[in-house]
Amino acid sequence: MGGDTIPVSHSSSAEDLPPLEKDFHPQSLDSYSTLSDDTLITKADKGSLDGGLGLVPGEFQDMGLKNSSSSVVLEANRRRKEGIYMEVWQSYEELQCRRGSLEDMKMKILSYTPGSWMEKIAGVKLDDFRVPEITSLLLIGPKGSGKSSLINKVSRMFENNKFQPERAQVSYNPSGGEGTYFLQEYAIPRGSTSFCLYDTRSLPDDVTESTKMFKRWMTEGVRNGELVKRGSDCSTLKTTMKYKARHYSNLSGKVRMVNYVIMVVNGLSVLESMDSADERKKLYTQMIAAQFNSPFLSFRDDKPVVVVTHGDLLELSDRVRVRVCLGELLGIPPTTQIFDIAGSNESENELSIADLLCYCLDRADKNTPLKSRRLSKLHAGYTSRDPSSAVPSHTAFVADAPEGGMDAPIDWQAIRHLWLGTD
Repeated sequence: MGGDTIPVSHSSSAEDLPPLEKDFHPQSLDSYSTLSDDTLITKADKGSLDGGLGLVPGEFQDMGLKNSSSSVVLEANRRRKEGIYMEVWQSYEELQCRRGSLEDMKMKILSYTPGSWMEKIAGVKLDDFRVPEITSLLLIGPKGSGKSSLINKVSRMFENNKFQPERAQVSYNPSGGEGTYFLQEYAIPRGSTSFCLYDTRSLPDDVTESTKMFKRWMTEGVRNGELVKRGSDCSTLKTTMKYKARHYSNLSGKVRMVNYVIMVVNGLSVLESMDSADERKKLYTQMIAAQFNSPFLSFRDDKPVVVVTHGDLLELSDRVRVRVCLGELLGIPPTTQIFDIAGSNESENELSIADLLCYCLDRADKNTPLKSRRLSKLHAGYTSRDPSSAVPSHTAFVADAPEGGMDAPIDWQAIRHLWLGTD
């Protein structure tokens, strides 16, 4: 769930908290905190600090100074942890108070067209950008994360007929089901040319293999109906997929360049990975972190957004823990870049979905690349004003243009690694 959050007061008592938060006690954070920091000290150290340093004025020994600074750091981190948990808790309360804004948010999303939310830059027009025909949002996630179910929720949110069949095939038993093998494009709403969601095959455990898959999708684009193959697929599976693909020998869908990425994770699996002593179960969050941080998935400094599913199977306190854990693990704010779409409350789900789409479409427009000719002019103007200065990062690759000068076409996605994530 995203959106603004209510400011947190660390001095609030339990009686002052909103209804959802009365069972929340910041003192209990130490018992299950997932936050990690090299500056944190152990509980044993905390006990010794609470007993006092016993220093006589003027006797500033090295150990005393170290313990004193550690005590300050301990308190600062305690306040930081408390503040993060409280912000996430209050975001659920805020969601309940925002139900009246849902229709306005739907209208805003329905009025979106590619590039319409782009920030204006002095001297640069919309025609100077490579605005896509349709904004494409790519969904990725481990097996059983709920990508297809999420697509059905998003699509249903904009349907006039709530009884229409679900668009994406959902595996009834994720552990034993086959899942998605073909890339599937879903225009939102049906028949729209504003934006679409791409359902993908579940992520492999092998990060190297997923990196190859990310590179192909992000540099070459995605296409409706395309079969997603892996080197690790067994011969039986390859035969099965080949048979299933017999009707897709001639793909009719257009190749879409990915404009933003949504990672979908199973909240129940994250919680199990957090609390389990079994090292095999801990691999779930480790795998998520490794794949989330792939440079191919980021757009300059903007990392993917995260959606947590299956929250209807968890207590609210555990849903808070999951979001805070993922925020620390992935290095993104849990209140504004991690969206909890639980599946139990329709109105709250739709608000979270609206927040998610607004966030993604805003980031997609923000990172729309400039056309090659416009970049050439900007580059020439920049260097002519100050020939000795460094070339800006977003135009640095112009020098590597293909033979034929700047009028020749540039394979932007093939050199995407040069203009994403650079300072």
